[in-house]
Amino acid sequence: MKVKVDERGYYGNFGGAYIPEMLYPNIEELRDNYERIMAEPDFQEQFQSLLKDFVGRPTPLYKAERLSEKYGAKIYLKREDLCHTGAHKVNNTIGQILMAQRLGKKKIIAETGAGQHGVATATVCALMGVECIVYMGAVDIERQKPNVERMRILGAEVRAAESGSKTLKDATNEAMRHWINNPTDTHYIIGSVVGPHPYPEMVARFQSVISEEIKKQLQEQEGQTNPDYVIACVGGGSNAAGAFYHYYDDEDVQLVAVEAAGKGNHTGESAATTVLGKPGVLHGSRTLLMQTEDGQVVEPYSISAGLDYPGIGPVHAHLYETGRAKFYSVTDEEAMKSGIQLSRLEGIIPAIETAHAFAALNQMSFKPEDIVVINLSGRGDKDLETYIKWGKY
Repeated sequence: MKVKVDERGYYGNFGGAYIPEMLYPNIEELRDNYERIMAEPDFQEQFQSLLKDFVGRPTPLYKAERLSEKYGAKIYLKREDLCHTGAHKVNNTIGQILMAQRLGKKKIIAETGAGQHGVATATVCALMGVECIVYMGAVDIERQKPNVERMRILGAEVRAAESGSKTLKDATNEAMRHWINNPTDTHYIIGSVVGPHPYPEMVARFQSVISEEIKKQLQEQEGQTNPDYVIACVGGGSNAAGAFYHYYDDEDVQLVAVEAAGKGNHTGESAATTVLGKPGVLHGSRTLLMQTEDGQVVEPYSISAGLDYPGIGPVHAHLYETGRAKFYSVTDEEAMKSGIQLSRLEGIIPAIETAHAFAALNQMSFKPEDIVVINLSGRGDKDLETYIKWGKY
């Protein structure tokens, strides 16, 4: 099955650009130029150089021996937690800051949930000497304080979103409003595979370095480029899109996306979009989202700020609708237990977002020869307070 965006920005039935008239010039400018800019040798040279020398790529593909023994398969961890800033997010922000410079933009805005994309944006803006404003839900500002302070130390202004559930959706709304009011000199660095075309595809391409490296590293370690399973957590879904990208058309590779079920999918406190959502428009694209009968967005809930989002990227909606990817949902409790388990078995404390991916192992069964790659998308430093409050370790 071919998974490819068409010229209108659609993956099958999902995607497109549903935007206010004020943003058409920005989106058209980006759409008309991003592929040309990405193909320029000097852009690629600068991008690859920064990924290597600033981010620390390639990140290791680590065989987790004790985890493998527990689940009866060969389990490899793609160590995106070892990227500079602590997560995969910086792969995309470096690409987009270089894009913004070539488009002549002088200011950057971003949205963030868990704070990892905010930190990654503030980092590249400091690197390039560019003004940076990050919108973050007031609730997330409280539960992700270390990342808020990192952004401020790096010189970014953090603005609280006080509307709605005061989380990622609301931060995105505020960032969109800012962009509408400042369309000429500002570039919006969207942090996930969401938003109007060309953002979902552009972000996925910047993150595709993850699966590009997995293929090379598996060839070295296992003598083959394809695993049997690739597992990643999904909120908007950029880490999953990056891990899946070079495997979209390899149907012998099972793609596994793991959503946050919060306190349970039938409690009214969940963020499992594929279980609870239906097609609609969210933040500029047609996708699957949690909504009421009359189309009002339902407030999501997850213990992980980065998965606390009422929709998924259009590429993931397409993967779900076509059956190309299998979707699991994992509760707060299951994710937290898996985070502690990984810490005890492998000496790696994962971000709580990432812990959801590991919890899916308990819903799956494997053969001893199966090769399983889990995208370890972020480290747990930012979540220590949440781990401490949970306290069951």
